[in-house]
Amino acid sequence: MILGYLGLLLAAFGAATLLPLQSEALLVGLLLNPHYAPWLLLLSATLGNVLGSLLNWWLGRRLERFKSRRWFPVSPRHLERARVHYQRYGHWSLLLSWVPIIGDPLTLVAGVMGEPLKRFLLIVTLAKGARYGVLALLTLGITA
Repeated sequence: MILGYLGLLLAAFGAATLLPLQSEALLVGLLLNPHYAPWLLLLSATLGNVLGSLLNWWLGRRLERFKSRRWFPVSPRHLERARVHYQRYGHWSLLLSWVPIIGDPLTLVAGVMGEPLKRFLLIVTLAKGARYGVLALLTLGITA
């Protein structure tokens, strides 16, 4: 049974990175299995997803030091544009970190823009935990 929780944590971790993975279907499947505690599933999914976002943030923090290199994938103009947009919408844009396609790059950009770790973790944990919580409520409400 511990493998189910660990598998969900790893799937959620991978889904939060820039890899094209998703964890919602696994969470729903495990929620429908009465042998798993829903609160532990939510904890596993949220923890894994936040840790994956933390990896993105960390990579973003390390990435900017290479901006003067020829192979750097973003031009200085585009990097400055991203900085302006991030400063405009600020850390609250991290509330969208749960959204497919834009959420994972957003956590990387937060690292590049120097978002403080504590605030990053707080906002991302709230956003990702809320997404999994809503999914669990919908799943368990349907089966109740």
